[in-house]
Amino acid sequence: MADLSDIARRVEHLRAEVARHERLYRVEHQPEITDARFDALVRELQELEDAHPELAAPDSPSRTVGDDRLDAFETVRHIRPMASLDNTYSRDELSAFDQRLMRTLADERADPGEPLPYIVEPKIDGLAISLVYEDGRLVRAVTRGNGEEGDNVTANVRTIPTLPDHLDGDGHPDLIEIRGEIYMTLAEFQRVNQEREREGEPKFMNPRNLAAGTIKQLDPRVVARRRLEIVLYSVGAHEGIRFDRQRDVHERFRAWGLPVVEKYWQARGLGEAWAAIEELDRLRSTFAYPTDGAVIKLDRVAWQDIAGSTSKAPRWAISYKFAAEQAETVLRKISIQVGRTGALTPVAELDPVVIAGSTVSRATLHNEDEIARKDIREGDTVIVEKAGEIIPAVVRVVTEKRPAGAAPFDFAARLRELGHDAERVPGQAAWRLKGRNNPDLTRRRIEHFAGRTAMDIDGLGTEIVRQLIDADVVRDIPDLYRLKPDDLLPLEKFAQKSADNLVAAIDASRANDLWRLIHGLGIPHVGAQSAKDLARHFKSLDALMAADTGTLAEVDGIGPVMAESITAFFADPDNEARVRALADEAEVNTRALDADAPDQPQTLDGLTFVITGTLPSLSRDEAKALIESAGGKCTGSVSKKTDYLLAGESAGSKLDKANALGIPVIDEAKLRAMLDG
Repeated sequence: MADLSDIARRVEHLRAEVARHERLYRVEHQPEITDARFDALVRELQELEDAHPELAAPDSPSRTVGDDRLDAFETVRHIRPMASLDNTYSRDELSAFDQRLMRTLADERADPGEPLPYIVEPKIDGLAISLVYEDGRLVRAVTRGNGEEGDNVTANVRTIPTLPDHLDGDGHPDLIEIRGEIYMTLAEFQRVNQEREREGEPKFMNPRNLAAGTIKQLDPRVVARRRLEIVLYSVGAHEGIRFDRQRDVHERFRAWGLPVVEKYWQARGLGEAWAAIEELDRLRSTFAYPTDGAVIKLDRVAWQDIAGSTSKAPRWAISYKFAAEQAETVLRKISIQVGRTGALTPVAELDPVVIAGSTVSRATLHNEDEIARKDIREGDTVIVEKAGEIIPAVVRVVTEKRPAGAAPFDFAARLRELGHDAERVPGQAAWRLKGRNNPDLTRRRIEHFAGRTAMDIDGLGTEIVRQLIDADVVRDIPDLYRLKPDDLLPLEKFAQKSADNLVAAIDASRANDLWRLIHGLGIPHVGAQSAKDLARHFKSLDALMAADTGTLAEVDGIGPVMAESITAFFADPDNEARVRALADEAEVNTRALDADAPDQPQTLDGLTFVITGTLPSLSRDEAKALIESAGGKCTGSVSKKTDYLLAGESAGSKLDKANALGIPVIDEAKLRAMLDG
């Protein structure tokens, strides 16, 4: 038997590890381990505490929900505590759950052997939220927090287009806490990541992390641009209403116009519940949102009350987690990816393998510490899975298949081998290029500057930029504007016409709108939309450069972190010199194109539009720009919060939905009349 002091040390270690991973998952949205690995740590801690009650503690992470609260938000107490769910990964564990409930409820049933009634729901992988409606009106939205109290994120939640401010119909309860999940669709996750990739920013790992991070943004406009969704499925405190069964909750929510799960199953006993879980597993790939399991709940609310709860989770419900699809392959090489800000990210180059219906040849390795923790080596046979079903990740090494002579990976040595002059960021696992004239950093800087969402220089792609730097024709961004066709002709694949075209494209970019230049400069944390916000507010680059942190933080869409990043960027002598060279020597436009135009009347202020079909003389982007310039907002889907549907020819399902909801439908002529007031 292990010495008690050894067990105590193990308990303290597990508590620290569980708390650390809770914070990575709930607060920083950068988990380092899988849910299964985390649950295994919690389970080991629980077993040790149960076996040695003298080591138990009421605040142990095995007995608490965790905590997602941030200092930047107001803390609000839940009316009824908001628990989490226990997880299970096998049918045997589900059977044990069912048997415990059978014993607990034996006296409540005429036939103690009769199967229990269950509801099986998809477990959507998102962020738990609690909404408070009073007399049918949304008054508050609060994150789970520590279960007792959470962050007030009402302003951010109101940006979700499918969530009504008022409940439909009559007979609303005086007060009700409605619980559910905020999530991001797979399509929106891909869109955001594609935008990040174009801007040279690292991709988000999975939709859950992105949704959780988005709802904690300080600026609701940032939240609105990321198109979050919500689904609601349970109740907390409630007055003036009664629910007898869990299925009544779904039916009442749907009648109120609330978004609910698209499918759930009623089941008698564990056998039918398991069949429902298997059907869900087959169907979930067709859903628009990420699902990582099934939730099994007792259907009868009175029996839920009898079953009760622990300090952390209800005893009448449990989550069954699907196993992530994995595959075995060989890691041939660890390459290093350079971001536009100089961040260096390790990537596994794999023998192609099919996972979840797609071919995977590259996978994230996160950082140097993760490579060391998993002891990943080049030549290893590895197990790869799609983390969050989206981005492939190396889970573990099959050490018994490790080739002889495979050496531990030396991150610093690989950087030296690649010629990267880099340093590890103090207190972090990240590496970053140093040296202001680093050719790799220069290449990424110019690629970003020329990109479609920045200066949009047609023909200036990755390979051309590499040739320009290798030939020492271009050393920094301003050098682009000194190029002549003769400078390009010695390079590969250049003839007179292609050289003339590229020089003409570079020359044309001088006249771009200010926001493109701001974004093209590569200011950390400043994306395309933030660049538009800055250009709209300051009108000129000189005014932006002169602004202090406090002034910047007051701009819609710009928070304190971004404000500090902007002031630090322009305070750097190299950045200032680069900007001055672009403005004074290259004569790149540094004023907003509408800076001298009279202010656009805000005739559409506060109105929300959806655009569908083909308009007579406007593209959708042009129509959107007109609406936004007049103070309106455009969203992608029709809901009760939509004020107008702008419809052209071949309008489809959006027109049908607008008619069903009684939303006014306008054409292009009506829009122009509204713009004119």
